[in-house]
Amino acid sequence: MRINNAVDLGKYVRERRHAEGMTRQQLAEHAGVSRRWLSGLEAGKPSAEVGLVLRVVAALGLFADIRPAPKPEIDLDEYVKTFEGPR
Repeated sequence: MRINNAVDLGKYVRERRHAEGMTRQQLAEHAGVSRRWLSGLEAGKPSAEVGLVLRVVAALGLFADIRPAPKPEIDLDEYVKTFEGPR
């Protein structure tokens, strides 16, 4: 699943929790967050604290690969030539 926003993240956490057969209370206790906070995360709350999100991800045994998409490689010499003008 590709996660593009807080709603996607909430759905993913909820799906994984269900797949693990955990209640919201069980996951909250395991992750060290409140059940109410976890409910907000699963509902797609956009202001969820990142540190707590990572706790929940770890409690589900998931690894978050949080890296930006790779940028296309550029040839720096060619790029600089565009500013130099004709010779």
